[in-house]
Amino acid sequence: MSQPGFHCLTFGCQMNVNDSRWVARALVRRGFAECPLEKADVVFLNTCSVREKPELKVHSALGRIRQINPRAVVGVGGCVAQQLGEDLMKRHAQVRLVAGSDGIVHVPDAFVRLLEEEGLRLSYLDFTAGYPDRDPCLDEEAGDDVTPVAFVNIMQGCDNFCAYCIVPFTRGPRKSRPSSAILDECRAWLARGAGDITLLGQNVNVFGCDDGGDGTTFPELLRKVAALPGLERLRFVTPHPRDFSEETVAAFAELPQLCPRLHLPLQSGSDSVLARMGRGYDMARYLDLVSGLRRARPDMALSTDLIVGFPGETEKEFEDTLRAVDAAGFMASFSFCYSDRPGTRASSMPFKIPREEQLKRLERLQSLQNDRAEAWLAGRVGMESSVLLEGRSRREAGESDDAAETWQGHDPWGDTVNLVLPAGTGRPGLFVPVRFTAAGKHSLMAEVTGSGAGLA
Repeated sequence: MSQPGFHCLTFGCQMNVNDSRWVARALVRRGFAECPLEKADVVFLNTCSVREKPELKVHSALGRIRQINPRAVVGVGGCVAQQLGEDLMKRHAQVRLVAGSDGIVHVPDAFVRLLEEEGLRLSYLDFTAGYPDRDPCLDEEAGDDVTPVAFVNIMQGCDNFCAYCIVPFTRGPRKSRPSSAILDECRAWLARGAGDITLLGQNVNVFGCDDGGDGTTFPELLRKVAALPGLERLRFVTPHPRDFSEETVAAFAELPQLCPRLHLPLQSGSDSVLARMGRGYDMARYLDLVSGLRRARPDMALSTDLIVGFPGETEKEFEDTLRAVDAAGFMASFSFCYSDRPGTRASSMPFKIPREEQLKRLERLQSLQNDRAEAWLAGRVGMESSVLLEGRSRREAGESDDAAETWQGHDPWGDTVNLVLPAGTGRPGLFVPVRFTAAGKHSLMAEVTGSGAGLA
């Protein structure tokens, strides 16, 4: 047959995005070509079950795929696949592959088999005892295919069982990846031009603490990755405040590569709600951690996750969350209304908050956070930093003309930055010294400072 085509659709977290990108690279290595949905021979739908009504979103997406391309072989992966399993194949005849969180490693070869064997259906739903490692499918040299920003999985799963969270059920128990494999993948990304690497895991603080660990702790891993030649910026997602060690805090002072931006999930600013959630810390502990981080890096910028309307949440408990946004000084937050997830302790808790009240509280919280986010960006104007160019900007700059191009990238704090460069001088992976000249609602404008060293 001619070269088969594939298409990936991804819901959810950065780990899902990273898994889908790996599936895409692995399929290309097996002779597939990426193409639009309507032309694909195989479609991979990578799913998330953390937020509200995920199953309905997946069924809707499968219906859309059926309408657009009824001949394609469809595989469903990720958390909803782990949760619903082979019922997806019973309900949707077009689905011939389901792969849970540990089964993603089998997806590329499974698609090859499914195209060769008509009528075959495959499922990979068992959790593995150790980390299901895989070839990162990266060429040794980047050539012209530069990847400025890379993400590297370091572990899988979670043992915390917070009352609201389905992740331990869909991702399984925590499993650490061998540090040697992590370092090898980081080196491969650096060879492809990556200057900014993010380490990924459901609870990165406990990396290496499970039976599959090789003796390397998370702070030790940070130091090893930071020492790799060519790495300019290092980040990690997601830490748990309960497990955040003093040694990891100290790493922000010790490692210049470690960026002064951290996503530190709070979930609620009320001690009583945190206790019902089973988070294992209170606001005093959380704010003490925030203070320690800012002593290590005075320029530290924090973002967080917040849930409103947790079962039994009173108006006072919600107002504690509003006060926590100010006390912690978050520059950004991802906030959501609580929703029941099957099998979790919170799903059986009484005193559910009416949806209308949840939405009112969410609006109040997001309004407060939006003001803080705009103030953060406005406060950056006039400051100098560096921007890692990632690609041409979608934004049209009024001053751009045939002799200029608008590029987009991020600074060490994770802010999106747009800047105008002389035509032909920008390229992905280039670090450019800048001064921030203006702030929008969600991004900054900048101009090149000094000699613009590195510009062609």
